[in-house]
Amino acid sequence: MTETQLREQICLLAKSMFDRGLTGGSTGNISARTEDGGLLVSPTGTSFGRLDPARLSRFDADGALIDGDAPTKEMPLHSAFYDTRSSAGAVVHLHACHSVAWSMMPDADEDNFLPPLTPYAIMKLGKVKLLPFFLPGDPAMGEAVRGLAGKRSAVMLANHGPVVAGKDVEAACNAIEELEDTARLAMLMRGYDARALSPEQVQNLVAKFDVEWD
Repeated sequence: MTETQLREQICLLAKSMFDRGLTGGSTGNISARTEDGGLLVSPTGTSFGRLDPARLSRFDADGALIDGDAPTKEMPLHSAFYDTRSSAGAVVHLHACHSVAWSMMPDADEDNFLPPLTPYAIMKLGKVKLLPFFLPGDPAMGEAVRGLAGKRSAVMLANHGPVVAGKDVEAACNAIEELEDTARLAMLMRGYDARALSPEQVQNLVAKFDVEWD
C-alpha cells in the first residue's frame, strides 16, 4: 500500500467509525506505520468525521515530526504500543460509550476486562487490560502500557476509552469495534443470568485461533 493509499484508508475508516457514533466531536485518535518505518497520525483537536489525508501528522522513522499538523496529545500512548509490540502496524483510540460505561462497573475485571460473551472479542483482542483513570494526555498512560511489556494488544482506559493495536489499520479498527460491541452486550445483559462461554470453550478458542492469552 502506498502512503497516499494509507492516508486515504485512515481517513475513510475514521469517518466510518464517527458516522456510526463510535466516537464523537473531536475525540479519538488513530495512527499507522508507513513503509519507511515512520508514522501517520491524526492531528490534535480534529474530528474523525473530517480528517484530511493531506494534513495528517507525519513522523519519520526516528520519531521526528516532518510534515502535517501537530499530532494528537496522546502520542505517548501510541508510541508505547509501537515500542513494545513489534507486530503493531496501527493504533486506534476511541471514546466509545458502552466500553466506557463498562469500565465504570465495580465488578469489571482489571486483568480481563471483557466478559466471554462471544468468540469474536477473544479471537480479535485476547485479554483486554483495564487501566486506571489518567488525565487526558498524561504520559503516564504510555508508561502503563509499557509496563505490560507488549503482552496485550488492547487496553481500556477507565472512564475514558479503549485503545487497540493491530497489524494494520483495518485490523485495529475491526478489533476496537469488537471491543465496543462486546461491552455493549455486557451492559445489555447486566442484571440477567446470561449464559457466557465456559472456561473450556474459551480455551478451545485460544488454542484453535492461536490467541495471545497471558
